[in-house]
Amino acid sequence: MQFAEQLEAQTSYRVFFDSAAVRGVTVTLQAQQQSLPSVLQQALAASDLHFVVDEQRNVFIFRGTGPSTALPENYFQQQPVAGRVAPPQPAPAPAQHPTPRPTSKATATASNSARLYEIGTPQASSRNSRVTVAGVVREAKSGEPVIGASVAVEALALGTATNQFGYYTLTLPVGQHTLSVRGLGLKPAERRILLHSSGKLDIEAAEDITALKEVVVQGEKSGNLTGLQMGVERLDIRTIRQVPTVFGETDILRVVMTLPGVKTIGEGSTSLSVRGGNTDQNLILFNDAVVYSPSHLFGFFSAFNPDLLKTVELYKSGIPAQYGGRLSSVLNITTREGNKKKFAGSGGIGLLTSRLMLEGPIVKDKSSFIIGGRTSYSDWLLNLLPDRALRQSSASFYDISAHATHEFNANNTLYATGYLSSDRFKLSADTSYRYHNRSASLKWKHVFGDQLYGVLTATGSQYTYRIASERNAVNSSELEFGIAQFGGQADFTYFPTAAHTIDFGASTTGYRTRPGSLQPLGSESLMMPDVLPREQGQESALYAADQWTLTPKLSLYLGLRYSLYQALGPRESYTYLPGVPRSLSSLADTVRYGRGSRVATYHGPEYRASLKYALSEKSSVKVSYNRTRQYLHQLSNTASISPADTWKLSDQHVRPQIGDQVALGYYRNFHNNSIELSVESYYKRLRDFVDYTSGAVLLLNRHIETDLVNAEGRAYGVEVSLKKTAGKLNGWLNYTYSRALVRVPTGPEAEAINEGRYYPSNFDKPHDVSLAGNYRFSRRVSTSLNVNYSTGRPITLPVSTYDFGGVERVLYSDRNQYRVPNYFRIDLGLNIEGSHIAKKLAHSSWTFSVYNLTGRKNPYSVYFKSQGGRIRGYQLSVFGRPIPTVTYNFKF
Repeated sequence: MQFAEQLEAQTSYRVFFDSAAVRGVTVTLQAQQQSLPSVLQQALAASDLHFVVDEQRNVFIFRGTGPSTALPENYFQQQPVAGRVAPPQPAPAPAQHPTPRPTSKATATASNSARLYEIGTPQASSRNSRVTVAGVVREAKSGEPVIGASVAVEALALGTATNQFGYYTLTLPVGQHTLSVRGLGLKPAERRILLHSSGKLDIEAAEDITALKEVVVQGEKSGNLTGLQMGVERLDIRTIRQVPTVFGETDILRVVMTLPGVKTIGEGSTSLSVRGGNTDQNLILFNDAVVYSPSHLFGFFSAFNPDLLKTVELYKSGIPAQYGGRLSSVLNITTREGNKKKFAGSGGIGLLTSRLMLEGPIVKDKSSFIIGGRTSYSDWLLNLLPDRALRQSSASFYDISAHATHEFNANNTLYATGYLSSDRFKLSADTSYRYHNRSASLKWKHVFGDQLYGVLTATGSQYTYRIASERNAVNSSELEFGIAQFGGQADFTYFPTAAHTIDFGASTTGYRTRPGSLQPLGSESLMMPDVLPREQGQESALYAADQWTLTPKLSLYLGLRYSLYQALGPRESYTYLPGVPRSLSSLADTVRYGRGSRVATYHGPEYRASLKYALSEKSSVKVSYNRTRQYLHQLSNTASISPADTWKLSDQHVRPQIGDQVALGYYRNFHNNSIELSVESYYKRLRDFVDYTSGAVLLLNRHIETDLVNAEGRAYGVEVSLKKTAGKLNGWLNYTYSRALVRVPTGPEAEAINEGRYYPSNFDKPHDVSLAGNYRFSRRVSTSLNVNYSTGRPITLPVSTYDFGGVERVLYSDRNQYRVPNYFRIDLGLNIEGSHIAKKLAHSSWTFSVYNLTGRKNPYSVYFKSQGGRIRGYQLSVFGRPIPTVTYNFKF
């Protein structure tokens, strides 16, 4: 101790050491006119102590392996040498090709936990200043960016999470720090840094192979407590693969349906109802491009290839300001970027479908691609059915997804995604259905500096369907519908301080619809063509939001989005007599609008706010409020999405939907964050969403506004979720109590429904329980259990018949007065993996599953027929018996 004090007093060096390591060491030395390294070598010669001197004139004395001051290759011109320090010398003459000294713009890649990484220029900042370190967290093996990874300096209680590009930024004091890196599927890691000035540091972290299926949400530990957003569910593809589904196909939408507040509207359907909202109130994004029909074969399969997916995020409340256009939720699906290190692939072969995925570098460590496809061969199954009509039917689909990434430099990266799907279904020799999805997105990310980056995005989406009827050659016809949208968006994120994160941007989207086209099919058809005029609209928005950490316990998110919608010509618009319900008999006039002229304009603010308060290290409370606007409406008089559903743009008669939601939540973690408990309650008010008059005609209706009414509604509920995120036994148990009620206000221009009283919506299912559990017997064998129970959905029933003018008519109950039987299903799965030999050419696994283990005949739909003068009801069950499946998966 005295020796170190004398050195610091007589020189400009600072001495660092561990007092326990030097205890009992005595130094007796006299030295004059000697260099510091020489003095240190003499003083420590009789002990097992070593020393190192760095460029900042710091001396480190240690026993055994000490701190490393080595820097990344070519990071500095000169590196400190352990055991000696060079005396000051004149600067050497520059070489012919000198290696430049790094500046704040240089980017190092940190992959070693023992190494000390210096960032910035030593002379650039004073010791008391704060600077910014930013970079990308990647998987070391594949080079894939890690989404949602936590990067924190635990000693300062400062941290952040990587965004969708794996990008992070932290503002820290100048000096030495230890970065703790935690991510989903990553081994916990630490990186030691020495900050001089602002700079960049990319981090490569190793994949946590051992915990591949034992840990479900390792990367989200305590995220439910510290995150500002509530009503957010995040799933990793590793979690999704463990939930057994019908036909053995990994299905992200069916896993999403097991989350609290999310309900399916029928057996076999992938249509989502979130917190009592309609199915059209969910914005489904595939790498930021909208997908209108997210399912295959009428909802039996999800439209997304699981081998390409990385993460799935569902926002049920507290929706970020950059999202708009839907009332209930945002489902954001993100693909992987592809392996930047080596060529790889995976796939699977099942009873009804097969899939294949290929990925690899285009330019190693710079650009990559990933492409995958799926196809079905289900006709053989139909041929085994006893019904002759079904044996003559056919059903098939295919989809192709592709994504490419190219990093021009540390500040500019380009991303491109394309998606195409096609479905075909034909029942006997009568009607055939064909529908197609197409979407694409192109994104350019530019880093302006350590505190600001932006993303420019261009997207396009299209959905079309064709229904051909060929039962009678004279009446053969084809019905067609289509919707397309094209848009652009600019998003920016600014980090002014460690306490603030500011997001701002703008977007615009153009809509084009073909509401309906009926054409004769074949030369013998006598059907007359009927083509409805096209509709156009433009939606634009500006937004800004600030996430502000007021204190270590209190955080606030404030956002404002202002949206503007215009219905555009060319179009014919109808006016009706005031004071009476809209009908053909009250039609007053026809107004024609030219190309580009404004038919109707709607605009207004959309507020977003969230507040988080930490009660302790293990519990927190959150509250949020958001207002959303929706200018697009789905027209469907069935309880499940079918290809015959259409989309309607807002106009002067059909006003945009507006929703307000307030939510309150309590969150508590137990047992080192391995058990998570959350309780969320919410209340929603909806207005001007579409409902229908009795006997509404929705196809090929030139006066569709006469069969539509603007309704209002309310939804409220409580969601309780219990998750176990680690260990051999993991999974989640969710219970939801919710109500969704609708009312059509009485007035001179509206038809009275249920006398203006509130009635249950089509998606009102008060009780819902879901269990998804996984148990790992060994590293190669695991089992999965999925249990679902929910109240039956509402239905309107015929209650009697009566005679009117000599014609027998049916009297129906009040709308949605009754319910179909309750829903209950158990699924069981067994996963058997091959050997885990690292050098193996290909890795494989088998998945055995049973869907609807108890064989319960859950209703898909209820319908009625008049037989022998009596109305008889029938219940259709799609999967009325256990469905065993087996799938072979491979990866190379």
